[in-house]
Amino acid sequence: MIRNFLKIAWRNLVKNKVYSFINISGLATGMAVAMLIGLWIYDELSYNTYHPSYEDIAQVMQKQTSNGKTYTGSAIPFPLGKELQEKYGSSFKYLVMSSWEGEHFLSVGDTKLNKTGNFMDADAAKLLSLKMLKGTQDGLKDPNSILLAASTAQALFGSAEPLDKVLKINNKLDVKVTGVYEDIPHNNQFSALTFIAPWDLYVASEEWIQRARDNAQWGNNSFQLFAQIADNADFAAVDKRILKSKYNNVSEGEKKFDAQIFLHPMRDWRLRSHWENGVQTGGLIEYVWLFGIIGIFVLLLACINFMNLSTARSEKRAKEVGIRKAIGSVRGQLISQFFNESLLVASLAFVLSLVLVQLVLPWFNQVADKQMLVLWASPWFWLGSIGFTVLTGLVAGSYPALYLSSFQPIKVLKGTFKVGRFASVPRQVLVVVQFSISLALIIGTIIVYNQIQYSKDRPIGYNRDGLVMVLMKSPDFYGKFDVLRTELKNAGAIEELAESSSPLTSVWSNSGGFDWPGKDPKLDTDFATVFVTHEFGKTVGWQFKDGRDFSRDFSSDSSGVVLNEAAVKFMGIKDPVGTSIYWGFGSDREEFKIVGVIKDMLMQSPYEPVKQSIYFLDYENVNWITLKLNPNQSATKSLATIESTFRKHIPSAPFDYKFADEEFGKKFANEERIGKLATFFAALAIFISCLGLFGLASFVAEQRTKEIGVRKVLGASVFNLWQMLSKDFVVLVIIGFVIATPVAYYFLSGWLQKYEYRTAISWWVFGVSGLGGLLVTLLTVSFQSIKAALMNPVKSLRSE
Repeated sequence: MIRNFLKIAWRNLVKNKVYSFINISGLATGMAVAMLIGLWIYDELSYNTYHPSYEDIAQVMQKQTSNGKTYTGSAIPFPLGKELQEKYGSSFKYLVMSSWEGEHFLSVGDTKLNKTGNFMDADAAKLLSLKMLKGTQDGLKDPNSILLAASTAQALFGSAEPLDKVLKINNKLDVKVTGVYEDIPHNNQFSALTFIAPWDLYVASEEWIQRARDNAQWGNNSFQLFAQIADNADFAAVDKRILKSKYNNVSEGEKKFDAQIFLHPMRDWRLRSHWENGVQTGGLIEYVWLFGIIGIFVLLLACINFMNLSTARSEKRAKEVGIRKAIGSVRGQLISQFFNESLLVASLAFVLSLVLVQLVLPWFNQVADKQMLVLWASPWFWLGSIGFTVLTGLVAGSYPALYLSSFQPIKVLKGTFKVGRFASVPRQVLVVVQFSISLALIIGTIIVYNQIQYSKDRPIGYNRDGLVMVLMKSPDFYGKFDVLRTELKNAGAIEELAESSSPLTSVWSNSGGFDWPGKDPKLDTDFATVFVTHEFGKTVGWQFKDGRDFSRDFSSDSSGVVLNEAAVKFMGIKDPVGTSIYWGFGSDREEFKIVGVIKDMLMQSPYEPVKQSIYFLDYENVNWITLKLNPNQSATKSLATIESTFRKHIPSAPFDYKFADEEFGKKFANEERIGKLATFFAALAIFISCLGLFGLASFVAEQRTKEIGVRKVLGASVFNLWQMLSKDFVVLVIIGFVIATPVAYYFLSGWLQKYEYRTAISWWVFGVSGLGGLLVTLLTVSFQSIKAALMNPVKSLRSE
């Protein structure tokens, strides 16, 4: 019986090639989208599962309340690690202090590589369950050791044995290779960790860290702390236990910040990383749900095509159903036959979808910043795929099977069977659903794009064109300011050069403890603090609202500061220039005079208000060199001159630079990625919908062939006929637009709320989307409509 069903199904597919192509290609496209989204969701949900104990690993974080608002962050004070170990050690299996992941250069002889790594406590390899290829996880117990990722070891030593080899970090620290670990996979928070060096070595090499340790600086939040709870411990219980571990150690004045220490589980690092006023508010998990829903909808669009075309051709299958029922077929057998047909189509579509996924996956990985692969060898993949295909076939074939099998054989065989005036209503409803989904995706894509452009066009308070940034990774960079500036300016490669404690696209230091005349005693101070050299303003082109820039002509500028507009507003100073501000307490209290006020420089998130910032003059606490390229000379030539000059004066360090505009652009990477994926899915949704429309328009034109012939004989023009055949579809698209508009507005308004600096949802977005959908519909339907209208009426009427 099943063999007979499949034979009939195959004959129907071959006989109706156009409809078969539309059904199979539409379903294959929908299934490919669902499969790609499924791989993406799997990759996100399996993030960090590389570590066997990831359910027990956490980052120690803190919440602090300032000026009525609670801030959540991962930066913690140095003494906290020791405090947790001594008082709550039984709750933890490992406690690992860590620096911030950053770029460093590793050198062996003439080989110099820029690599990303961390300085971490000796138990880091055990906490992260690193898979050691050489050496052991205890390698960091030697204070002058280093663990290398396999790719880093290969790049440094080639095929030679790396163990016990000596290399330098930042041309400053000599370390011995004590272990090589397997590269951490891409879907992991530590995927960029290409080496780990001992925490004790880091502390010993930095005086400011030693001061934080020796002076028990609980207010200096500059470090990270990772933990793995004890085997039988409970996260909630440990959280409650350590809650006041910082609060109980700070001074009475600092207790007002109500510091609360808590554990943020590794399982939430990726998907639930957003906090608002001390409350976890989600994160990428929102996009997991979003793309999951989009995948279901796109697949639903393809299933709708199958249903529409199957029911639209019901009259052509009516006699078949009538004859089968007349010779004894029961309805259940007919339902089985139609389900077998849909399962055959779904199976062919699945095979085609695998080909499409394999072809599209490299591009999809690039856009999504993933390294996903089709899980060919996984039995779970095949089990899920088979179940997925069967489910798709059943969903796609459900309505046709129930509808076609319900025909009455007497009416069909007597020739009195008519589908009825309302038979097309279900198809019309499904078309409306198709275009509602498609138009909602188009509207969403435009809004995402607008939000990105709105933030990109935001005033940034300086000119980032031609700005190049170089991180001072080695001690050899220091003391070379004057010689580098002089030679490069004389060579015509740059207009200006300056140094600063933070890059232009981030702020590395935030400080409190400020005071000024008229300050509200209850106001908690927290400023972004940036140390710069005299030429910083000229280099970046910051814009003054009041006062002047730092100048070498004024020796008093050594105790001068420049404020941004946000700082002046925060402080409530009416005439800021010349006003004294104070920083510090007791004998460490220093006085500074405001020499100028600049427009807000956007150095942090482009989606949030600019933070109140203070710029100090300083030549010691600097980490970055910023160069303004000569606009009258090609950038390639200027960079070649800059590189040769750097190599001449700093031969020990590789010349590694970043363009400020490119680094600023990276701040939009996540939103741009979402926008590109949404565009891709919206385009496929429209494609699938148009496939269905094309098939329906073809069928309607075929059904009305004789009517069209009569109308032409009676004088109807091609335009009249085109209008008659197209208007029904246009009405359906308009109804879909009316439904999609409020739904899209509701959800997109909620999405935009998470951005403090956000675009407005303009009416033209909906207008463009609606007109675009209408135009695509007319183009799709017009081909069949015009073709039918141009047909010779003699041919269509000759059977009469």
